[in-house]
Amino acid sequence: MRVVVIILLSLTAASFAEAAGRERLGQGYLVTNDTFGDFYDRWRTASVNYSVVWGSSWSGRPPEVFGDMVELRLMGQIISPANITAPFSSDRRYAAALSVGAHTHFTVKQWDISLGADLVVTGPSTGLGSLQSDFHRFLGETPPSQAVLDAQIEDAIYPTAVVEVAQTFLVSPSIAVRPFIEGRAGVETLARAGVDLELGRRAVGGWRVRDPVTGQRYELIRASSAGWRVLIGADIAHVFDSAYLPSGTGPDLREDRARVRIGFDRTGRNHNQAFFGLTWLGEEFIGQPEAQIVGSLQLSFRF
Repeated sequence: MRVVVIILLSLTAASFAEAAGRERLGQGYLVTNDTFGDFYDRWRTASVNYSVVWGSSWSGRPPEVFGDMVELRLMGQIISPANITAPFSSDRRYAAALSVGAHTHFTVKQWDISLGADLVVTGPSTGLGSLQSDFHRFLGETPPSQAVLDAQIEDAIYPTAVVEVAQTFLVSPSIAVRPFIEGRAGVETLARAGVDLELGRRAVGGWRVRDPVTGQRYELIRASSAGWRVLIGADIAHVFDSAYLPSGTGPDLREDRARVRIGFDRTGRNHNQAFFGLTWLGEEFIGQPEAQIVGSLQLSFRF
């Protein structure tokens, strides 16, 4: 039932944006999986983001008017223990989450600001546990055990607010530095600070948004300049609360959470685009024996 609510909210938001006289400026997605990284099926094992952005026009930067540029964001993710059939008691619980959100992007002087809200639904009602089980069986792999799925994070709805403030500084024609701060309150409540570094031919005229899991910035509005780019980033967060690591029903969360990432982006002269990134995710809970590496992929073609 809650999956149906997510779909209805998405269609309503899209219809509202188009009815408000905005044109579709772009769209993009990012697929993240540990199979693309260290090849271990564990913890932040899989997520998919899909975004569509509308606005009255696009000049290469977000407008100065709050609410003029609106992004509809859909996301699904699966978090699992390291062993999906017989996990250790010290490992984290299985979690499945679906979300839909609306975010606006605007500028204040030289600052880029993203502000929005997501409705995050967790639990068996998302259907993601069953989907992962079917997918593993299709590939001939072991699916999550019923005991693991029965012990997953419960059905709940978490309104979640998100804000990010960033500014880009050009060090040279081929080097850009973008420090940022971020705050989240809802399904996870945290404060984060970090920096992104872009090397190579700058993506003039494009626009990227940040993936909540990895911090990788995936492209929504296609850059007008062809070429290779290397995207490097790192950040650290102080975590106050997480519904994925509830107190008293599993391991305690770590208050500090670090990420380091690198991505390779190629935009062709015909505006075809490919991105692949790797992200080191630091330990998220007390007793997590090591960090993990996940991979992210985005492909966009024009025919």
